Parts: sequence; structure tokens; C-alpha cells
Amino acid sequence: MPISEAFTEYIVDQLSSWGEVTSRRMFGGAGLYRDGKMFGLIADDVVYLKVDDSNRQAFIDAGCGPFKPYPDKPTEMSYYDVPPDVLETPPEFVEWAQRSLAIQLRKP
Repeated sequence: MPISEAFTEYIVDQLSSWGEVTSRRMFGGAGLYRDGKMFGLIADDVVYLKVDDSNRQAFIDAGCGPFKPYPDKPTEMSYYDVPPDVLETPPEFVEWAQRSLAIQLRKP
């Protein structure tokens, strides 16, 4: 899951209008955080956002799929890749990220 520092910086910059978003390296990728909560991740220079029943369908409708940490195994995580057009449109990307952070904030 290697990632480039430049790509991570680009993603954090795309979300900068939302406030302080940070990244933290983990397992060869990076987690995306706001207010101490991880709402997304980057692996192999692909951005994934947290999903549940409240937002999963938007990702599916956009042709996106789940993060599979082990390509040779059926394991899927509750993070889906972000459509390229969303990544390139900061206001829309922030909206998608806000929905993902809301999932984390609902957890006890």
C-alpha cells in the first residue's frame, strides 16, 4: 500500500476549506483525520472514505467499490474509493468527507 507524499498533500489540500485535516502514516498507507477521528484512508494513491448504510449507495452509484487490504483475499473494509470527479471538486469532496466523519462521530 505505498503512497506518495505529494498525493497525500494534494488530498489534504483539497479538504483544506473544511478546516484542519491531517494524515498519519499507517501500514504503508495513511489515515485521514479530523478532530481526532479517522474518516478516510489512502492506499496505493487511492482515497477511500468511511461508509455505512447512510452513504454507501452514493459510492456504489458512482461506480466505486470497497477497500480490499489483501487483493488475494475476500476481506473488505467499510471504506470505499472516492470518484475522481469528486476528488477534483473540493466543495463536493468536503461534503462526502463530512458524511464519512459523521459516521465516526456516531460511534459510542
